[in-house]
Amino acid sequence: MNTRIEATPGSIYLAETHQVENLSTDLVDYNMYGQDRALNEAVQREGAAWAHSELGTFGQLTGSADYLEQGRLANKFIPELDSHDRFGKRIDLVSFHPAYHQLMKTAIEHGLHSSPWTEPRAGAHVARAARTYLHNQVEAGHGCPITMTFASVPTLRLQPDLLDVWGPKVMARVYDPRNVPIEQKQGVTIGMAMTEKQGGSDVRTNSTRAYPIGASGPGQTYELVGHKYFVSAPMCDAFLVLAQTHVGLSCFLLPRWRPDGSKNAMQVLRLKKKMGNASNASSETELRGALAWMVGEEGRGVRNIIEMVSMTRFDCMIGSSAGMRMAASQALHHCSVRSAFGKVLNQQPLMQNVLTDLALESEAALTLTMRIARAMDHRHVEQEDLLVRLVTAVGKYWICKRTPNHAYEAMECIGGSGVMEDSMMPRLYREAPVNTIWEGSGNVQCLDVLRAISKTPAVLDAFFAEVGQARGANAALDRYVAGLVSEMKDLHDAEYRARDLVDRMALSLQASLLVRHAPSFVSDAFCQSRLQQTGHHNYGSLPRGVDCAAILARATPKGTHA
Repeated sequence: MNTRIEATPGSIYLAETHQVENLSTDLVDYNMYGQDRALNEAVQREGAAWAHSELGTFGQLTGSADYLEQGRLANKFIPELDSHDRFGKRIDLVSFHPAYHQLMKTAIEHGLHSSPWTEPRAGAHVARAARTYLHNQVEAGHGCPITMTFASVPTLRLQPDLLDVWGPKVMARVYDPRNVPIEQKQGVTIGMAMTEKQGGSDVRTNSTRAYPIGASGPGQTYELVGHKYFVSAPMCDAFLVLAQTHVGLSCFLLPRWRPDGSKNAMQVLRLKKKMGNASNASSETELRGALAWMVGEEGRGVRNIIEMVSMTRFDCMIGSSAGMRMAASQALHHCSVRSAFGKVLNQQPLMQNVLTDLALESEAALTLTMRIARAMDHRHVEQEDLLVRLVTAVGKYWICKRTPNHAYEAMECIGGSGVMEDSMMPRLYREAPVNTIWEGSGNVQCLDVLRAISKTPAVLDAFFAEVGQARGANAALDRYVAGLVSEMKDLHDAEYRARDLVDRMALSLQASLLVRHAPSFVSDAFCQSRLQQTGHHNYGSLPRGVDCAAILARATPKGTHA
């Protein structure tokens, strides 16, 4: 028997099960530069006011929905390795999604890999740092080959004959991803191959051997035999490599192709399975008689490559600062749109505390980074050169170390949707530890700080002279610096205390810079929370009296609400 149920008023079933309301939006189509007050002020203050208009145009690009999508795609479709072609010929070819190539093309055409070298002027490093900071907020992985190419120039200058051949193409604003010899390309990229299984950061234990083909010494050709356990960006056109000669560890330039047009014997064994930095191919390689040219004095490989390492460490500061800014931007934007318990999130006192703390950390990281960019522009001045030599390690350690927990707290502000893979936050979270570990982990940086102080005591005088420019402007800072000066007078067990000392150096310098240059509501909050409070606190433990509203208004970007 069929029973028919008659519809009655109020019982009609609709396709819509609920009313869509109180949803957040994507932070897109905003000027990433124009809406970053701290960055604008830093660019003006540190000597690159001339780049303001260009940075505004670039910030409009990096904040656009279409361009931010390129960052997502480059990480969704990760690199793939083909060691051989279909006929069995060795090719060692890594393929990338077109989005990765677009990011590389933009970076190179805007000079992120070369502008301070090709257009040296006051503020050149500051302008380049600002562009890199904006571009890394879109996507971080492509920054690895860009950074290495940029940083290779000071090392190549040690060997003028090689610089004459490679320099113009390294610094050209032409991106050519083809896997062909340098003679067929207008622009090239440079990688770095130092790490081996048995040593890691201790490169002096490298076992790769270099055998002279004829005469030995700087600029001469060698064949390299050995392994490299971590080679990022294996599709670069050449690599700076460390290998042992009978004299000692030496630096070499190893191209992917030999002068006769044959493939060089650098074989990619596999791509690394990394937790983050997905768009960037990192590999294990073996050198089976690979042709290379010695760069600089034989047996001084670490010294010859150290300037490159210093530059890549500085870019780690930029990259981690950029990650903080994007994480804070995502949280600040979400909390300006989303409501809970009857009130917009950023109007709720406890959430204000957390968001303000994240914004303070981000601005402090940027401020320190841009100060060192200015120092790089003025290395002919002894004080500035000393700051670069010491504070690059201090900043790389501190800023990169602070980034992972910063990313997590920003994710927590967004809540469950921030954990979803269709959000940007998981990518930022996975990326956050990378710069902490690469280019020398935290312990390596702290030991380098102690080494610099021991080898060149004037670096510490330069540091305290810089910090001391804020003397008398904030009582908490004065007390904090006095305590650090006292601690530095007795360094007999400094290695054991190295992290504590470098922590305090970083905080002293960040606080001094903010006191001198940021609005008082920013610097006061930073000093009260970082210098006066004792013990270790999670983000969101700011003391009473902080002007959260002013800090949030300063830091919150405004995208489309669609």
